[in-house]
Amino acid sequence: MYLAKLEKYILYLTIFLAPVAFIDLFSNFFDIPKVLVLALGVALTLLIVAVRALLGGKLTVGLSNFDFPLLLLLVAYLLSAFIRTPNKMDAFFFPGAATIIAAGVLLYFLVNSVGTNKKALGATLFLSGTLVSVFYLLAAAGILAKISFLPQFVKDSSFSPLGGLLPQALFVGILLPIGIALVLAEKEAVRKLFFSASLAVTTLALAVTIFNILPGKPNSPALPPYATSWVVAIESLKQSPLLGVGPGNYLTAFSRFKPLEYNATPLWAVRFTTATNFPLTLLTEAGLLALAALVLIYWKVLKGLREKLSGGFDYEKGLFVSLALSLVLLLIFPASIPLLVLTFVLLAANARVNEVTIPLSAGGAVGSRLPAAILTLPVIVGLGILGYYGGRAFLAEYQFRRAINFLVANDGKGSYDTLIATIGLNPYVDRYHASYAQVNLALARAIAQNEEITDADRTTISQLIQQAIREGRATVTLNPQRAGNWENLGRTYQSIMAFATGADAFAITSFNQAVALDPTNPNLRIALGGIFYSLGRYDEAVRTFELAVLSKPDLANGHYNLAIALREKGNLEDAIAQLNAVLSLVEKDSEDYNLVKTEIENLEKKLPAKEAEGTESLTPPTPAEEPVLKPPLTLPEEATPPATGQ
Repeated sequence: MYLAKLEKYILYLTIFLAPVAFIDLFSNFFDIPKVLVLALGVALTLLIVAVRALLGGKLTVGLSNFDFPLLLLLVAYLLSAFIRTPNKMDAFFFPGAATIIAAGVLLYFLVNSVGTNKKALGATLFLSGTLVSVFYLLAAAGILAKISFLPQFVKDSSFSPLGGLLPQALFVGILLPIGIALVLAEKEAVRKLFFSASLAVTTLALAVTIFNILPGKPNSPALPPYATSWVVAIESLKQSPLLGVGPGNYLTAFSRFKPLEYNATPLWAVRFTTATNFPLTLLTEAGLLALAALVLIYWKVLKGLREKLSGGFDYEKGLFVSLALSLVLLLIFPASIPLLVLTFVLLAANARVNEVTIPLSAGGAVGSRLPAAILTLPVIVGLGILGYYGGRAFLAEYQFRRAINFLVANDGKGSYDTLIATIGLNPYVDRYHASYAQVNLALARAIAQNEEITDADRTTISQLIQQAIREGRATVTLNPQRAGNWENLGRTYQSIMAFATGADAFAITSFNQAVALDPTNPNLRIALGGIFYSLGRYDEAVRTFELAVLSKPDLANGHYNLAIALREKGNLEDAIAQLNAVLSLVEKDSEDYNLVKTEIENLEKKLPAKEAEGTESLTPPTPAEEPVLKPPLTLPEEATPPATGQ
């Protein structure tokens, strides 16, 4: 009896806290704590269920009308995660799409199996929404900003425990029907007054939130165009129709498949990690198998629409209206962790549950426990293993946050040592290796700036550079399909061109691979063209800058870099034409405009162009740096970029 109560309390606490959890102990203050609470709550409840089954010799499960599509959804995400996602940490930790879906589905089955009360479920969800509303209204009123001991991010007037105002608006809006139903169904005066006050608070918070996310407001959400998300989904299906590109791998698909038309939008420089809405994200990441499961869920809800909404409004109808509203909003907006948790709990609250008790013993003898042990011990052991590795993963994220704090405090040594500890705990996260590479480079540059470089300094610089390259290579080894990892590796090689021979060729190779994985990104081509320019390979620089201009004709910096390369090549007329294009794209009262006007006048007079400093946004390609170390370091063979496999 004690264990039965405990599992219910843990479930209610998980449902209450998972949407609202936040803490500044991790690099992501909002999503990682939510994943932690959700995974921990589900794991603890599952453990208690297994122990109860082992001790009691029986297992009670709740079977319902949503079981099959949710199991299909779970299978689709797990198969896609194991088969398609290159870096499993992206799928199971952060962003953790597979873990969120798996934990959500298990949460659904646990809610239906441990005998939770539907009214208590709805009240728990609504109180969670009320807490979100209270936090937001206090932040918007400036009250949180006056509390000195709070973290700085909590003091922001737009602070939301959900991590954004759009997720907050969706979450609170979905809960309003439940709040209304609780007020109407409650007979006891004090509770009715409490729910009425909570409803007033959530309604006010929703109104203020919607006002602050209207188009043109500073907190208006930036979402990818629907047409772009559709193209990314369709192109992803061409690669793997059944399982998609893998959970947590949307960023890779977006970079690779976004159409050229995306560059004409104001958000052209943004790499999105989600589609415009949940179905397109699901289709891209987990393929047609997951989409089939989602369609079945919608179909089963639609089947019960007439039955659920017939008659007067009561608590059951409030739960159903909230579920229907949640499913409709998922068709329009991206899913967040709170929205997904809310949807899974609402599915459980609206399910028609049939409890089935499975006997796991054959009598009073000791051997009768064998069936229960066979079923439950693997679950208990599996949870222990997952707990160990999951604990290391979250501890690594905590250490990573500490490393960032050291970096902000300008403590390079502290950041260096903490990143070593971070990677030791979890060597499978590319973000950690990328950060460690940058710290190594920063330390190498700091030593290289000494007036006199000793042999010991030279040895230390060599070690730091080799470590930076090793960590940069690790990022592309962990996820070779991500353009950003190849870009980081390319910039690592580019930054040591002044230190080591051969780094220029490696930088070009890395940037070429980044361009192949993000072909419509003009900034990557500008960076690659800049390397060619710095090496005096002006023909290649011109061709690369021309492709950058073709991919985004209204990018002033692309035209400017092309003009400078044409100037160095001696093609002054074309250079002037490109500079005139720049004039049409920059503000007339800007420093950029004056710089380009001067450049045109100089070219027209066939005079050497003057160097200009302090430009606002136009960044010409830079010549190669003079060697910092003489003689420069020779990179070892293992410093070459990894094979691309393309």
